[in-house]
Amino acid sequence: MQLTIVIVNYNVKYFLEQCLHSVFKSGKQLEMEVFVVDNQSVDGSVEMLNEKFPDVRLIANQENVGFSKANNQAIRRAKGKYVLLLNPDTVVEDDTLPKVVSFMDAHPDAGGLGVKMLDGQGRFLPESKRGLPTPGVAFSKIFGLSALFPRSRTFGKYHLGYLDKDKTHKVHVLSGAFMLLRKDILEEIGALDEDFFMYGEDIDLSHRIIKAGYNNYYYPETRIIHYKGESTKKSSVNYVLVFYNAMIIFARKHFSKKNARVFSLLINLAVYFRAFLALAARFVKRIFWPALDAGLIYGGFYYLTNYWGHQVFAADINYYPPAFMQIIVPAYILFWLMSVFISGGYDRPVRLFRIVRGVIWGTIAILVIYALLPIHLRFSRALILLGSLWALFSMLLTRSLHTLVREKTLHVSSPASKRVLIAGDGEEAARIFQMMRLGGNTAFIGMVSLESKKPQQDGYLGTITQINEIIDIYNINEVIFCAGNMSSQEIINHMSTLQEKQVNFKIAPPEGLYIIGSNSIDTFGDLFTINVNAINLPANKRQKRLFDLVFSALLLISLPVHILLQKNRWRFIKNLILVSINKMSWVGYHPAKDTKKLPRLKNSVLHPGDAIRIKQLPVETLENLNNLYAKDYKVENDLQICIKAYQQLGRKPRS
Repeated sequence: MQLTIVIVNYNVKYFLEQCLHSVFKSGKQLEMEVFVVDNQSVDGSVEMLNEKFPDVRLIANQENVGFSKANNQAIRRAKGKYVLLLNPDTVVEDDTLPKVVSFMDAHPDAGGLGVKMLDGQGRFLPESKRGLPTPGVAFSKIFGLSALFPRSRTFGKYHLGYLDKDKTHKVHVLSGAFMLLRKDILEEIGALDEDFFMYGEDIDLSHRIIKAGYNNYYYPETRIIHYKGESTKKSSVNYVLVFYNAMIIFARKHFSKKNARVFSLLINLAVYFRAFLALAARFVKRIFWPALDAGLIYGGFYYLTNYWGHQVFAADINYYPPAFMQIIVPAYILFWLMSVFISGGYDRPVRLFRIVRGVIWGTIAILVIYALLPIHLRFSRALILLGSLWALFSMLLTRSLHTLVREKTLHVSSPASKRVLIAGDGEEAARIFQMMRLGGNTAFIGMVSLESKKPQQDGYLGTITQINEIIDIYNINEVIFCAGNMSSQEIINHMSTLQEKQVNFKIAPPEGLYIIGSNSIDTFGDLFTINVNAINLPANKRQKRLFDLVFSALLLISLPVHILLQKNRWRFIKNLILVSINKMSWVGYHPAKDTKKLPRLKNSVLHPGDAIRIKQLPVETLENLNNLYAKDYKVENDLQICIKAYQQLGRKPRS
């Protein structure tokens, strides 16, 4: 037998199923066997294996025996010439298994082999190749020198960043996520060391292969997706403790006593250093918003106090005593911050109503206490009211700006809906679309076909060769690949090509009732629905009209500047007047042939296609953009269109 594959599973049923689909597809020309060792999963993994993969040799443990011991259970029964240790949260290419077996056959000096690993967004994972973690290498890694100088031959030895990731190299350490080993060498040097419960066992085994006189190879001619490589919470204190404890075991086993003591000292320093950073980051994260609010409110009070004293009371010197800014104002701020905290204004997700409610409660409390104070401590009710308005405005403004920068939306109270594109054909693409209706926060956009010509069915925007343009035109932020229609290699190729588009990628396994992506490693998969935020909803009608008025007012204030910059100046002024008196809108539909089916809007100067820097868009694309604009309305979309098509604001509306 050529190959034995060993997969250790613990509560990742959906990843395991996708992994096995790719394994059997890749190994169909090989004589191989597949073991799955389940460490007492409670998510239905064993039942899924019995139902869908009867050819898998299942070892179902009644307790979690750890990664090393579970692998060894299968290795002892392995009949293959080669043994592949494979993580369940991986997807291999269709040619991965025959390629790596051929490489090992052609290189008798190879004791182990690893491949090029990508995360769930198609980005290269540096742990695909690693060096031996000597005390010097560990120091560079622990204290961030390897991150600062990744390509340095001195500081970049942990991930061997100075080696070309697209060329084959001899390396010291292979990743346990994909580790191909010769069975006879395992019998010679021993299998995984069971002292390592989790982490470190791959480093130990790789080092023992080198010590036995064989080589470990990094082989980038084939790739795998490794989801956990991206989403493991490596910044957590628990991870630091487990991982670095494994490193101490390794040092005691392989280094001299002196080096082992140095290494252990470094590890302990690292644990305390990382724990301190984690606690400090948590502290800063918790106090950031209250501290920012306090600073802004105090600054606003400083301005209001000076203005009120000099302009209202015409005082030549400071009208209010120093104690007002030193004691009274901080007390006001404390009341507002405490009230907002109690109201839930600092909870996630942000709810603006909670902030409004908290400021109102705090203001009422301040006014009640103010009425009970002696007369010499009652400085000004007007300042309290003005300060409360400033406190409310500053809090709402900072939250809105933060959300706009981070989420590209002004919808603070809820996350932005995903704009999803399905890559697939026929029944499989239709099945994924139906799954999307089950739950989630998604504005479904359309599908791209894998055929050379676009199908005539509704919903298809183009072919896979046009996916770059489709992502740009429709502002797609998530692509779902139908694994039932596409090979793993095709999917990985597209992920690598599109990784700079800043879109999320997900894979829908054939016949599976879930969709897997890089952000779902700790969940049972992602389910989606269509989220309709129609433009004819009363709230959206008000927001659209408010945008027209505010934008017109801003243009009017700086009219001389715009007159100079507009191509058609008199038409611009006319448009400004018509929008202001509600006879027209700045943004609306392009007058494509089927706008009668959409919610009615006023004639407009601009349309969604104006935001795209392509002079001539097909009519079908313009119709799709109209549909999307009507179904998923956002004020920021209008603003973006107006900014991008600024010089067209003096254009005559199309009818």
